[in-house]
Amino acid sequence: MTDDVRVERGRYHDSVTLMRASAAAAELAGVTSVVAAMATELNRSVLVGEGFDVPATTPDDLVVAVRAADATVLAAARATIERVLAERPDPGSNAGRRVPVRTVEGAVAAAPGATVVVVSVPGAYAYVEAAAALRAGRHVMVFSDGVSVADEVALKTEAATLGLLVMGPDCGTVVLDGVGLGFANVVVPGPVGIVAASGTGAQQLCALLDGAGIGVRHVLGVGGRDLSDAVGGASTLAALAALDADPAVEVIVVVSKPPAPAVADVVTAAARACTTPVVLAFVGTGRPSLTVAAGVVAATLGRPFEEAAQWSPARPVAARPGRLLGLCSGGTDCVEAIAVVEARLGPVRANVHPDPAQRVGADDVAPGDHVLLDLGDDDLTAGRPHPMIDPRPVGERLRAAAADDATGVVLLDVVLGHASHLDPVSVLAPAVAAATAAGLAVVVALVGTAGDPQGLERQAAALAAAGATVHRGVAGAADHAAGLAAATATADPSVEPSATVAP
Repeated sequence: MTDDVRVERGRYHDSVTLMRASAAAAELAGVTSVVAAMATELNRSVLVGEGFDVPATTPDDLVVAVRAADATVLAAARATIERVLAERPDPGSNAGRRVPVRTVEGAVAAAPGATVVVVSVPGAYAYVEAAAALRAGRHVMVFSDGVSVADEVALKTEAATLGLLVMGPDCGTVVLDGVGLGFANVVVPGPVGIVAASGTGAQQLCALLDGAGIGVRHVLGVGGRDLSDAVGGASTLAALAALDADPAVEVIVVVSKPPAPAVADVVTAAARACTTPVVLAFVGTGRPSLTVAAGVVAATLGRPFEEAAQWSPARPVAARPGRLLGLCSGGTDCVEAIAVVEARLGPVRANVHPDPAQRVGADDVAPGDHVLLDLGDDDLTAGRPHPMIDPRPVGERLRAAAADDATGVVLLDVVLGHASHLDPVSVLAPAVAAATAAGLAVVVALVGTAGDPQGLERQAAALAAAGATVHRGVAGAADHAAGLAAATATADPSVEPSATVAP
């Protein structure tokens, strides 16, 4: 093996671009490890953990480290990384002319018509840039994670005094007048506005509505902590007011994992005060699924709604006895699946379980437990591409499950859209085929719209051809998987109970 570590002083790229570059190089045959990242302390620790010898750096430096079989593969990996980095337009470009922009104030001056600033820098530095955007009179999307609660509260307090909106921090999904930022699906503009404390929850709702022919005007991400006691729903309340004031929005949906009770009361009161109908979609145990929420939206608009038909596997798969294992890319997808599965199978273990007593590390699972894992959790993606960008960790765990006699059914979510892997089935379909050949039943929740660049129908067909059953909604997929797992525990495991969507 050959290692190559290069430091480029003062060269910056945002985290999504760097993760995409790392993921693209990692797919090359002969590449065993690759990390392209800004040299923050966290990323340096990841590099050291991968066994790379990292020279002295500052957080403003770009580090590209590759471990490959030989010099030829190494050169191909570096060329791939450079190709992906070059695909991103220079953020300082203005009417085709490159203009070096080093500050938020400079960017505002270069693009005076822009109303939103996107901040994607290491979390420790995000406050300074986001505050500068607010003081320049711009709304701000804080893609960065690792921002302290104190900084989040300070930003949102200042935004309130200025009549501006802070989307984030750790805000991965925004759609403004049909235009997506971050991890966003291609939507047909329509009458729905979404306030989202959950990125994948918003994406799933967009996908379910798209399947019913209902368009989305805006998705205003507010960050996963916004509905906590500490933050108090500051951005959710501001986003509600903004959407309520938009005459093109005919129904508003608030999507979140279970909020703090006191904050839920405040948001509920604010929703009731809106002149626009508001649907509260707080996903969790004992609460309606996002599929049900999509149906309520449709009913409010006077439109029909029916979850799109599933894609059946190309060949029948008789699930072997064993536990259900969920491998999710999205935290809200995982929480929703937990609620549905527990209604059928009883308690499950999960690394993001709302009940702390049921939480478990991703690699600390008892053989007999039903387990659902959010592989996109920050603890599992530090310094590494998110599984929506690089689904290889999902495929690796699926292959491991095929070799584990304790597992009988695997539930996956596959999330399409901008910033996600451009062809996830190229990575996942071989793993699904190997798993189903070994006797595992594989059920997939495919989250995507007809306009997504990956091709919704093509992705679904390839997964079904590999032996998976594919649903458009997480609730339907989770209920189907739980039904299969329940059937294998009966005297006649060949009989599968009918699948229903959990309320």
